[in-house]
Amino acid sequence: MKKTLLASAFIVTTFVIAFAASDGAALYNKCKACHGADGSKVPAGAKAAIKGQSAADLEKKLAGYKDGSFGGEKKAIMQRTASALSPEDMKALADYISKL
Repeated sequence: MKKTLLASAFIVTTFVIAFAASDGAALYNKCKACHGADGSKVPAGAKAAIKGQSAADLEKKLAGYKDGSFGGEKKAIMQRTASALSPEDMKALADYISKL
């Protein structure tokens, strides 16, 4: 009985963790209007497109937008967007964008 309960708990926990993991592609849907479907569009006030940037750089920039330590004249838009992201979301989103 104990083995069955432990096995069931393990399966449920694994499923919940996998299901709850941040989905970078779904998160990126909110970014497409400014950054383009493939990240190659340079938004107004930005210096460069996000396409081609590393996941580490993108994650650092997202964290900077969230805490207000990064960004140019249009950073208010990104601050609002980044403020809703968890660290896990930022990691998943940065990883997804880096592969565009």
